[in-house]
Amino acid sequence: MHWTWACVGICAYCLVAAKPGRAAAIPRPEHPRPDFQRDLWLNLNGEWQFEIDEAGDGEQRGLMSGRDLEAKIVVPFAPESQLSGIGRTELMKNVWYRRFFEVPARMKGRRLLLHFGAVDWLARVWLNGKYLGHHRGGYTPFCFEITDAVRDGPNELVVHAFDDTPSGMQATGKQTHTVSEGCVYTRTTGIWQTVWVEAVGETYLREFVLTPDLDGGRVIFRGWLDGPQKDVKVRLRAMAAGKKVGEETVPAGWRATVAVLKLSQVTPWEPGKPFLYDLTIEVLRDGKTLDSVNSYFGLRKISIEGNRFLINDKPAFQRLVLDQGYYPDGIYTAPSDEALRQDVELAMAAGFNGARLHQKVFEPRLLYWADRLGYIVWGEYPSWGVNWGNREAAEAALQEWWEVIRRDRNHPCIIGWCPLNETGGGEVMAAVQAAFAATQQVDPTRPFLDTSGYTHLWPETDVYDCHDYDQNPVSFAARYATFGLTGEDPWNNFPGDPRSRYRGQPFFVSEYGGIRVRTDRDVGQGWGYGEVDLQGFLERYKALTDTLLDNPNIFGFCYTQLTDIEQEQNGIYFYDRQPKYDPALVKAINARPAAYETQPPRRMRIEWETVLPTAEEEAGEWRYITQEPPQDWMKPGFDDSGWQVGKAGFGTPETPGAIVGTRWDTPDIWLRRRFLLPEAAFAVAALRIHHDEDAEVYLNGQLVASFRGFVMSYFTTPPEEAVLKPLRPGENIVAVHCRQTVGGQFIDVGIRASQSQPAEERR
Repeated sequence: MHWTWACVGICAYCLVAAKPGRAAAIPRPEHPRPDFQRDLWLNLNGEWQFEIDEAGDGEQRGLMSGRDLEAKIVVPFAPESQLSGIGRTELMKNVWYRRFFEVPARMKGRRLLLHFGAVDWLARVWLNGKYLGHHRGGYTPFCFEITDAVRDGPNELVVHAFDDTPSGMQATGKQTHTVSEGCVYTRTTGIWQTVWVEAVGETYLREFVLTPDLDGGRVIFRGWLDGPQKDVKVRLRAMAAGKKVGEETVPAGWRATVAVLKLSQVTPWEPGKPFLYDLTIEVLRDGKTLDSVNSYFGLRKISIEGNRFLINDKPAFQRLVLDQGYYPDGIYTAPSDEALRQDVELAMAAGFNGARLHQKVFEPRLLYWADRLGYIVWGEYPSWGVNWGNREAAEAALQEWWEVIRRDRNHPCIIGWCPLNETGGGEVMAAVQAAFAATQQVDPTRPFLDTSGYTHLWPETDVYDCHDYDQNPVSFAARYATFGLTGEDPWNNFPGDPRSRYRGQPFFVSEYGGIRVRTDRDVGQGWGYGEVDLQGFLERYKALTDTLLDNPNIFGFCYTQLTDIEQEQNGIYFYDRQPKYDPALVKAINARPAAYETQPPRRMRIEWETVLPTAEEEAGEWRYITQEPPQDWMKPGFDDSGWQVGKAGFGTPETPGAIVGTRWDTPDIWLRRRFLLPEAAFAVAALRIHHDEDAEVYLNGQLVASFRGFVMSYFTTPPEEAVLKPLRPGENIVAVHCRQTVGGQFIDVGIRASQSQPAEERR
């Protein structure tokens, strides 16, 4: 029996035989961790034996050792993918893997570590029949020391993966629990990132953290060693363009080794202008190198001042795109390293300077290319799928999140952490957000967003955001107009819980758009948030995006999304990464200077008084009719005594953000309400409104505002003379017409006013 190994450099061109007499190029041959790379390593990707264990009795049948499995699979591709050679998309709770490998001669005599980039979800591992251990969590790396378990000649490696996606016990992100539909897609089961073995010394570097200090021209190192530490030292060397720019040697510490590496050349890493230092970390004893790790770092500073999110002390507008990291042939796993780089380049070609890496923990090499290309990203956890009310499930997710941070915190491209997505309210989610808020202590160098969109129940979240898929540019702009003037009370998805109120943090719209573009290419049945031709898309995209670019109190946006994914066909590019149109057309819209970059923040404090309450405060009585009234229905003298009486608001309970006092489910409704105004004079006045869909508001017979489309919660309009002027002491009449055509429906209107002029604050 003969296995052939041919390793060049760091095994980028390794050849391996999965069974005697058959050699093939290794898929994904590149080192999986450019930020933590050793020269002595062995890539175990390629053909493995594979079996779907339908009955879940593989252990009873002795599959842990000495048993051939019934099929073949190409690792690191999940069995759901075409690249794996399996292509089965039904639920597979139990799968087994088996292969043989030999330890190359140059790695013998050293400690050996067996690494898995990611296995979804519960992995158990045997080597030569010896149980090595298990790992729980489908997105984070783990390793076992196998020094005492390997033997000369072939070594048998067996992996069992248990993955019960619908169970509620595990984070699944956008993996479907049934079939691919809507905004959930094909599952990923088992091994989906590189498997490798590496050789280390008697004492080796197990983990390290780099904290860049741009102002001080230095980087602070904290490392953890494994093995005897007597007389051991750690040496750091930083290089820039092949020139040594810093060196420091310190004694090893018992729990952690700390070193400060001062740099003779200080060049910042910036979005679009990346500068990276090469770093070598050596573990030494008596001048002999026990372990050597190659890495890199960037000097990048993040800070928050008031409502400003600053990168290197500058307000860099974040032009982000939603990237969900799916591939037609590899599902969760990119077909090649070049494909990962291409995704970053495709986004940049469309004028985006970064991404929300959405509901998935991406491969480290994607972060590497983001570092290299100057592309900013938000690190996110695939929080969908977890039953947060189950303590065991919540604890497993929290543990995995800490592993995510430990793996990725040295990447300069990551400019924020966000563990949750679109969470609702309630005490359970408040507790979950509070638990994840420990992120602020685990990594105090980056801002923390408690959840993307919806409720922000952790009062000290560093950043605040919303998701807004309104496709009407007029109503979309109206939602943010007041915030652009005042910096107060931005639109958010669920304003009902006072714990979720805005507290002046940096604010951005972290999902919007999602427009499906009509093309000549047949891509099957799919959906987006509305479908338009290219010209219609560009007009809508520009109008929506201009609203965000022109708001001095918004630091960024995230457009949905980079590519189509299966049936969700609202990407800038097709699923296969082919362009739908010239991406320069989108870049021309994205790339212009933003008000956030060119203007100071605009703050205007208004002490509002409620003149006419909405149902948020009081379910007041209105007169209403659903059949078209006479033309003078909005006039003060109109007789509405024959109209019905109902409590605010009016609509259907399933409408987002609605507080329904009276059910309204016809196409139109006309409303009237009398209210008394005290003698006090007001300096400014505005409407408080929730409309779904088109609405017209009259005050004492005068049209004061028109709205198109729908919103998903209440918002306050900018102070308008049109609202102030008709108000008069004594009795006033407000009249409203709302029309609905599709989906939910709701209307409620109130009036706010202030007796003093707004006090403008500029910072």
